[in-house]
Amino acid sequence: MTTATQITLFRIFLIPVFIGLAIYYGQSVAAGAADESLRWWTVAVFAIAAISDAVDGYIARNYNQKSKLGQILDPLADKALLLSAIIVLSFTSWRQHFPLWFPLLVIFRDLVTVGGVALVEYFTGGKCDIHTHWSGKTATVFQIIAVLWVMLDIPFPPLIWPTVIAAALTVFSGIIYLIDGLQQIQRGPGSPSAP
Repeated sequence: MTTATQITLFRIFLIPVFIGLAIYYGQSVAAGAADESLRWWTVAVFAIAAISDAVDGYIARNYNQKSKLGQILDPLADKALLLSAIIVLSFTSWRQHFPLWFPLLVIFRDLVTVGGVALVEYFTGGKCDIHTHWSGKTATVFQIIAVLWVMLDIPFPPLIWPTVIAAALTVFSGIIYLIDGLQQIQRGPGSPSAP
């Protein structure tokens, strides 16, 4: 249990705290008496969780604290935090909220990616190489920007713009990963991996 992994576990612990605060703030907005302190606590918890991601990555890389557990938990914690934020900010009564198609699109892309990994492993004899691509990282950045747009209640430009950009990048990255998976299946088991 390295320090980096402990920070990741702390981030996972923050997810239900974030969800609870976001829901309570939405309820206060729906009741006509928005509790702005709840909104800022929600933003603070999200920011702490996001910063902890950078911190645990830095510690793992620079202090030789990489572990198998950390390699599994870190991306799961990141994805769980971002998905939780997108879902909660779609179905609660914040002043701004995402249209229903946005969380469905993000969830669908993630499910297809996980299913794709399973298929590639099946057809290649357990050898699936996940190649990171700039489009996936950029999609994540724009999803975070869209989440902050809602939480910070930025009025202009309208929320639909960062949402559409995040959605387009999410679709594009999904297509890139799909093509990569199909190429790995075509090469078959025992073939050299693409760089």
